[in-house]
Amino acid sequence: MYFAQHYLDCLSQASYLIGDETTGRAVVVDPRRDVAEYLDDAAAHGLEIVGVINTHFHADFLAGHLEMAQATGAWIGYGDRAEADYEVRKLADGERIELGEPGQHGSGVALEIMHTPGHTPESISVLVFENAGDETAYGVLTGDALFIGDVGRPDLLASIGVTAAELGSMLYDSVQHRLMGLDDAVRVFPAHGAGSACGKNLSTEKQSTIGEQRRSNYACQPMSEAEFVAIVTEGQPSAPDYFVYDATLNRQVHETFDDSPAPMLAVGAVFEALADGALLLDTRDAAEFSAGHLRGSISVPLDGRFSETAGMMLDPSDQIVVVAPEGHENEAVMRLARIGFDGVLGYLPEIEDVLTDCEAAGVGHASRLTPSQLDQALADEGRAVTVVDLRNAGELAAGGVPGAHHLPLAQLRRRLDEIPRDGAVVVYCAGGWRSSVAASYLRGQGYPDVSDILGGFNAWETTREPVGA
Repeated sequence: MYFAQHYLDCLSQASYLIGDETTGRAVVVDPRRDVAEYLDDAAAHGLEIVGVINTHFHADFLAGHLEMAQATGAWIGYGDRAEADYEVRKLADGERIELGEPGQHGSGVALEIMHTPGHTPESISVLVFENAGDETAYGVLTGDALFIGDVGRPDLLASIGVTAAELGSMLYDSVQHRLMGLDDAVRVFPAHGAGSACGKNLSTEKQSTIGEQRRSNYACQPMSEAEFVAIVTEGQPSAPDYFVYDATLNRQVHETFDDSPAPMLAVGAVFEALADGALLLDTRDAAEFSAGHLRGSISVPLDGRFSETAGMMLDPSDQIVVVAPEGHENEAVMRLARIGFDGVLGYLPEIEDVLTDCEAAGVGHASRLTPSQLDQALADEGRAVTVVDLRNAGELAAGGVPGAHHLPLAQLRRRLDEIPRDGAVVVYCAGGWRSSVAASYLRGQGYPDVSDILGGFNAWETTREPVGA
């Protein structure tokens, strides 16, 4: 058996290539749109990809099933509750997919489908057997049903007609009975890791075992269905708006990923595009952006959770001009495409020269406050200051700046009217990365006086005097 996990840190997303080296037949599970990595891996090991399995209709990225089928002719498989606009192979609960030689009973790599709904109605897991006759599976690809240290959230589809309570009940059975019914030795390979908004407590580990999850995963402990639903739905991070867009698009026929280089745009063409409603997405780091940028730019640095955060700040229909560190333009375009944001017109090169030459067009400089400067601003009774806490609900237990208005970054665009435009606005997150993004967005929306806190809440908290000191 050839078994490879392909992990994408920026989306905390795992996909898998499983093949039988005797027959050369292989299947890819949960691929992303840029499929060259899987094709190269398969070719290097003498494998032909004959099938693509998606464990469910993903919400946090646009899957690469259409690209893979186009490149290889592979069939596309889902659990049999899935309904798509393209031809799919509907996989029944307990169905076996033999990658070894037909008729060679007990030998050869085999996959077995296990229906594990709850994160979504059509969710499946995939049991992997090194030899078809083995009693115990080598591992189980759990999709978004079971993570390392967590389980998939059952509330993402509430906006499209399936309630969290209905999905939570399904997830309880899938996790507590079906997956926990497997042997302790079975390895667990999830579709996401730490940082994903598909759960709240995901581990940085890339694999585990059923036995370890039975011992350490809070959601795998014996409990009633009501207790399970309550505990797995509490404190979930806010989901970006693009999740529903991607979950819908993954069901539909859509344009496949175009990996041709992004076009370089002349300055004049950029300003024409901006005048026509395009957005300027600056992907340099926050310090460079703060020192100087074209006014109205949205800052989402490439050095963090770029795709997910860009999906919070932009709309899939937006036309986008990219500013990127030299040599990283195509990376930015590809990472946008991974979430289905294909409206990139091109990139603006040599931004430092542009900023020097275009002073009249409006060069912006970001205001970033130290914690002591925030305290001074709040102490100024003659100045109206609105403080906004951008962290997710689960982060609030650590404390917060007194009087701050809680508004998670993922909800900023749709709750903009909660932030007054008169007076100063100061935004913060845990460490300062998200707040720099939010501050740039607010300035672009016409807020005249916006700052963020350098180092975020973590830095502000370290300046507090200990109680009793």
